[in-house]
Amino acid sequence: MPAPRYRVFATCNIGDDALNLLRSRGYEVEVYDHLEAPPKKLIIEKVRSGIDALITTLRDPIDAEVFEAGKGTLKVVAQDAVGFDNINRADANRYRIPFTHTPDVLTEATAEFALFMLGCVARKLYPSERLVRENRWGAWHPFLPFLGDEVTGKTVAVIGTGRIGQAFMKKAVALDVNLLCYDPVYQAQDFINKIQEEMDLRRRHGFTSEGRTVRYVSLEEALAGADFVTLHVPLLREGEAATPTFHLINESALRLMKPTAYLINTSRGPVVDEQALAAALKQGVIAGAALDVFEKEPLPADSPLRDPELEDRVRLFPHFASAGRITRLSPDPDKGMAGRCVHALMAVLESGQSPASIPYVVNKEAFQ
Repeated sequence: MPAPRYRVFATCNIGDDALNLLRSRGYEVEVYDHLEAPPKKLIIEKVRSGIDALITTLRDPIDAEVFEAGKGTLKVVAQDAVGFDNINRADANRYRIPFTHTPDVLTEATAEFALFMLGCVARKLYPSERLVRENRWGAWHPFLPFLGDEVTGKTVAVIGTGRIGQAFMKKAVALDVNLLCYDPVYQAQDFINKIQEEMDLRRRHGFTSEGRTVRYVSLEEALAGADFVTLHVPLLREGEAATPTFHLINESALRLMKPTAYLINTSRGPVVDEQALAAALKQGVIAGAALDVFEKEPLPADSPLRDPELEDRVRLFPHFASAGRITRLSPDPDKGMAGRCVHALMAVLESGQSPASIPYVVNKEAFQ
């Protein structure tokens, strides 16, 4: 048999259709096909064995140990995610190993899930269904045992107006909300103008009885004025940017919010100080929260967010926002994370171009 074109180790099965694209091109693909993440020791062992490419996920710590093990053989790390907090960028640059990610394809899925989370916690879907399932629904009553909060007509603060924040706004317009926008890096004013045009058009056609507005404001004004705060910023720590986002939502930020407001996070767990959030919820500083990402994942058993006292006001999801069939598994690089992951991997290995010119290579600066 001819020697394999390239050897690839995947730390989990990202989808047979996508992995079979590699196999069809003569790649030898080995998959760690278990629910849990492989031990780091195993990743290092596989890299040291001479693989050309490593497919990773957010749960895999990729740093100097891994890059040293692949010195002279490892050519690319392909991340099956948009985020890459698990990959030490400085180490990758020092060893001159490009790593890729999968932006764009999960934008719509994440944005719609953020909107669904918002509605879920506001309208109390979980506690109301539990009444029925536990056979505690005794009689209909206008306001007992509890009421939820409408979304229509309220004000939503969108913190981070990149791809996902913009996709969220496009969907939220249909609920006739007002939008307050804050972005620590860039203001997409042209997009905001188009959203305002759509709001005005809805009013002219009678789709809404009141005019709605969208505008950029300071973070403080966004937090203080919103009924819902939805987070769509990258994780930037001290020293990584002029405006870091680590613990952007802390005790002081939470105290700016209305006591009737809700916090939604589909960005990165460490953007929210979970201890401060749990305390704020217990003290009635805000009304509720829905989180799909956490400071440590999986969410620890002793997390204060698991407190039974908060159960009806906090929705907790397993990093699930992008978990649509097409978004996660499609081999089409324009539709699926898996497809974009393997196509980025193949581009680095086969194109003959500098990684600096290849789409979806994150650390282009190491090759310029």
